[in-house]
Amino acid sequence: MISRQLQITIALLLIALLAGGVYMYELRRRDERNLLQSADARPVTAPVAGPKVPVTLVVAFDDDGVLMRRQAEVALPDDPSGRAREVLRALLAEYLQHPAPHKVGEGADVDAVYLVEGGLCVVDMNAKFATGHPSGVLLEQFTVATMIETLAVNIPGVRRVKFLVEGKERETLAGHADLTTMYDVDAVHQIVTGLEKH
Repeated sequence: MISRQLQITIALLLIALLAGGVYMYELRRRDERNLLQSADARPVTAPVAGPKVPVTLVVAFDDDGVLMRRQAEVALPDDPSGRAREVLRALLAEYLQHPAPHKVGEGADVDAVYLVEGGLCVVDMNAKFATGHPSGVLLEQFTVATMIETLAVNIPGVRRVKFLVEGKERETLAGHADLTTMYDVDAVHQIVTGLEKH
């Protein structure tokens, strides 16, 4: 016959095992919910109406340290500023995939693009673009260079590019890439050409 103390101990162990199992099940369900919610952290924007047209994206590949051109189909609005915004969003969509060829801040988005006379293009990014961007000289330079080259390839007449974050000037992207300067498209093109893999 099993003693009363042993019966109580076995009962307590079974209760503890059951409680632990329920707890682990709940943790797993919570993790699955979080994963589904964070699977696409990009802000939701109104879809652009119209047929999709081919665009060229200049995409960074961090592991190989190269840039490559990729073709994509994107619905573009009629106005040039809107076209520039959607082209950059298509590039960011490449970077926000899991796994991504190049990392940017989760939820990074283009708030607006302004095309000014004389070939100046002002790109206004959201806060998550800068606050969530991984720090590193090469990573930040890849982001800036691919955005500028993608704009230049798809939007004729862009000669200089200036980046803003939430409508304000910011010193650096994540500690390294200078965002106070106006980037010369031809100078960036020379750098990109040296890093491109065909």
